[in-house]
Amino acid sequence: MTRICSLPRYSMIGNSMSMCPCNSELELGRCCGPLLSGALASTPEALMRSRYTAFTQNNLDYIEGTCSEDALASFSRVDFERSLPETTWAGFEVRSSSPTDELSTEGFVTFTVRYRFKERDMSQSELARFVKIDGRWLYNDSEINPKAPPVRVQKPGRNDPCFCGSGKKYKKCCGVAS
Repeated sequence: MTRICSLPRYSMIGNSMSMCPCNSELELGRCCGPLLSGALASTPEALMRSRYTAFTQNNLDYIEGTCSEDALASFSRVDFERSLPETTWAGFEVRSSSPTDELSTEGFVTFTVRYRFKERDMSQSELARFVKIDGRWLYNDSEINPKAPPVRVQKPGRNDPCFCGSGKKYKKCCGVAS
């Protein structure tokens, strides 16, 4: 059974809240803060944003608590504990997220994260998959630096009609220069 981190992790600065690290342009207390304190994420994107924020705060309890059983099988807390002190988080951008509704049990978020690790600037894109189990969104797995499928260009045959719409054969029209 996965657990939910119940410790408040957002901080007050004077009378106003600090901006959320997830780049939502909302205050932390109105964005990821409630999720880090135990509220359930309403969408995979909200969960992904809160997980990024948890990474920026070295909150591995939250990261671990928002993983599905499949994700926990490959989660190495020791590796994260070693690498996080040497990591400075520099930005997070959601590129796309799949629409979900109350009946959805799977969702996807494509995002890019920028960070500095061991004095090197890094950037990583991911396509993350989330599953909804017992009404709760959980991180399941991801593909790091996903590649777009290859674009296949089909060249017309010499006796095919020309694609320009002239009505001539390709070899007598646009294919003459080939």
